[in-house]
Amino acid sequence: MRIGFDAKRAFLNATGLGNYSRNTLNALHRYSKNNHYVLYSPEIKANLFENYREFEVHLPESPVSKIFKPIWRRYSARLLKKHKIDIFHGLSNELPYGIHKIKIPSLVTIHDLIFMRFPGFYKTIDRNIYQNKVKYACSSAQKIIAISQQTKEDIIRFINVEPNKIEVVYQSVSPVFFERNCLKDVLAKYNVSRNFILSVGTLEPRKNQLSVLKAIHSEKSDIQIVFVGKQTSYLNKMNDFIKANNLQKQVLFLNNIPENHLACLYQNAQLSVYISHFEGFGLPVIESMASGCPVITSNVSCLPETAGGAAILCTPNNFSELGNQINSLLENENLRNELIQKGKERARLFHPEYFAEKMISLYTGILS
Repeated sequence: MRIGFDAKRAFLNATGLGNYSRNTLNALHRYSKNNHYVLYSPEIKANLFENYREFEVHLPESPVSKIFKPIWRRYSARLLKKHKIDIFHGLSNELPYGIHKIKIPSLVTIHDLIFMRFPGFYKTIDRNIYQNKVKYACSSAQKIIAISQQTKEDIIRFINVEPNKIEVVYQSVSPVFFERNCLKDVLAKYNVSRNFILSVGTLEPRKNQLSVLKAIHSEKSDIQIVFVGKQTSYLNKMNDFIKANNLQKQVLFLNNIPENHLACLYQNAQLSVYISHFEGFGLPVIESMASGCPVITSNVSCLPETAGGAAILCTPNNFSELGNQINSLLENENLRNELIQKGKERARLFHPEYFAEKMISLYTGILS
């Protein structure tokens, strides 16, 4: 099969949709070598997708398309016939306009409909753009991949899609998180102590990292807190709390660190906390488990589904409860070991080899 992909996020997004795209493409390339994978992207940033040369990649070629890159990507369906694509996969919530007319079967991955569930987080113009793209993709695709049961239910509810058109396929985790080859100097490189907890994810209100700070402060714990993720204006709110409570020496913010360094942080952390209000999936939960790091996560949205009984669940805004659970896990070695073992077993279901087999089965099923 010649399988085409909208690979913009693989090249341009460091987290979230970018991780999903890179993990998907790398899993297929590694575990299903009999197919040919063709990537479409408006531009390339090799520092995010280092092995992109192992794929066939197409970029805007004409002077006009190079100037209007978003339009090229949005209306690139005609190129699929030219490149003899058998099936096309939109990896991040959208498909190129016109794909329903060219008789090339397609599927789209929908990650979440947070912009419809929580419209207040988004500008009106952005909501309208996202909604138009998602509705078109869902109506044009032969099959929709939802990354969780929660997302599938939202697609049915908000887009009114027939349930049998939607397949829940949990995303894969990069192989690096299953490996145990942590570099010895990583902690020193980032000024991380030997005793720390980790919280991975974009710093934003929905991810709720301020509750982690409040939880640690409420318990008067002196453990280091390491936040890894893209920084937004929410950081100002976090810094206000840090300064007001003299936590400056206890809190560390990191961003844009290599994946193998992140895996090393997971492997050395006492525990990881992912206490988001709402997620489409929550990949850091599984990254933690694959790395042998016990997890505390939210008891809302899809996160209990993601955790699968292998994590401690807490109410996102109850920082007192969160603080108690953090202390309990830090002080109870038997509980830590139990969660580590359960987490490793849970993470096996997200291994890239298993994921690649599922995806190839979907592609061949649609074509046949």
